[in-house]
Amino acid sequence: MGRDNDSYQQAFILVGFSDRPQLEVILFAFVLVFYILALVGNSAIIFLSIMDTRLHTPMYFFLGNLSFLDLCFTTSIAPQLLWNLWGPEKTITYQGCVAQLYTYMVLGSTECVLLAVMSYDRYVAVCRPLHYTVVMHPHLCLQLVIVSWFCGFLNSFVMCPQTMQLSRCGRHKVDHFLCEMPALIAMSCEDTMLVEAFAFVLGVALLLVPLSLILISYGMISATVLRIKSAAGCKKAFNTCSSHLTVVSLFYGTIIYMYLQPANSYSQDQGKFLTLFYTIVTPSVNPLIYTLRNKDVKGAMRKLLKGEKEDREA
Repeated sequence: MGRDNDSYQQAFILVGFSDRPQLEVILFAFVLVFYILALVGNSAIIFLSIMDTRLHTPMYFFLGNLSFLDLCFTTSIAPQLLWNLWGPEKTITYQGCVAQLYTYMVLGSTECVLLAVMSYDRYVAVCRPLHYTVVMHPHLCLQLVIVSWFCGFLNSFVMCPQTMQLSRCGRHKVDHFLCEMPALIAMSCEDTMLVEAFAFVLGVALLLVPLSLILISYGMISATVLRIKSAAGCKKAFNTCSSHLTVVSLFYGTIIYMYLQPANSYSQDQGKFLTLFYTIVTPSVNPLIYTLRNKDVKGAMRKLLKGEKEDREA
């Protein structure tokens, strides 16, 4: 089937929330606040995990990588969204759309796998505490992070070209606030069954498989915790895992709904708000979830602030 050249090179119009002008003002303030929170919170965790030697452990190595992912993830979307919400200009160049789609899919897919890696780390910490330092050695931790990134790049390099090469018959209005795969597939004027099938298979591989591993890890963790007789031991195990389990619930709950359904049954309005949640809100609340109950991170923060205060007094 021939493909129109304008389907490739024409700039796209990100419709976003332009049909609700009053809502755009509220969303601009909402996105700006949460983007600043994401920048500050995730940057703080990365900085602390590097500077404080007490945080040079596998758990904080993975947490630092998650914060870096969240930082890049929200930055690949929020500035363009703020620009579109602020004024009447809603366009994004074809090249910008491609770059956003690739970046968005690499980072999102990588995070899916990384969350599974972090659940394995928690499994070893709770179920095999005496072997923790032997099992989770630095070389293995680095390998697991590399595998996570490899899966993210593989998914993006398979799905993005297929999505962008679909014929759109001159259509250039994307009914979303970012160049997102389901929205771009839905605007195609050709049969997208094969692309949707690829997307579904990769979605199962990168969403349901990691989620299954997470559930298995926490099932074994739960069995171990139930055998712990001391209340203090149970509380420690719960505190170790509760933050990660909360983040997993927030991230997977929305993203599975988004990507494991056919594009023709995709509700754009619902999809926009769900995407807004897991691309803007979740990356900003993750640092809070991990720090509010975490004595090590709060201790590192107090140590840093105390050191700066002493330097000023000196």
